[in-house]
Amino acid sequence: MIDARQSLARRPRRVLVAGTSGAGKTTLAARIATLLGIEHVEIDALYHGSNWIPRDQFLTDVEELSSQPQWVTEWQYGNVRDLLADRADLLVWLDLPRATVMRQVITRTIRRRLRREVFWNGNIEPPLHRFLLDRDHIVRWAWTTHHKSELRISALAQRRPDFTIVRIRGRADVEHWLAGPLVGTLANNSDGK
Repeated sequence: MIDARQSLARRPRRVLVAGTSGAGKTTLAARIATLLGIEHVEIDALYHGSNWIPRDQFLTDVEELSSQPQWVTEWQYGNVRDLLADRADLLVWLDLPRATVMRQVITRTIRRRLRREVFWNGNIEPPLHRFLLDRDHIVRWAWTTHHKSELRISALAQRRPDFTIVRIRGRADVEHWLAGPLVGTLANNSDGK
């Protein structure tokens, strides 16, 4: 595992972004994809069908995505985590403090609900009072699962000791890593080898 200041050995072609819900995985994944000039596929869009119902094609779609030569996506959903990790060449871990994550996820959830933002397959955030009733509400989920990212990353590092994992602990680390080590791979290895 390396930190946000350490150089990467080569330009990544298959990138996973890990972290708890609300950490900023999708935003960072999109930025990485833009810098590398490769496609970002939001894994939530593959998973959620209309009315938040899991899509039957999810496993097939992830299999197809992960067999491509280049991609960036988020590392979530237990039934595909190993597949994605086995095919990736870099994992970026947003290891943010719980307070930061909670501020981000609450702000994002309220904004999306008030604006009735539409995302994957016509879904919108459920009413805010669902936070009190639904144990899987995104805000409650972020709180109760925050500690699990570290457990998953540790298990992955043991299973694949050669796998490059970049640990990012805050917004300053994100900016430094994108502008430094990641951009550095473009100058040094523009052919992707």
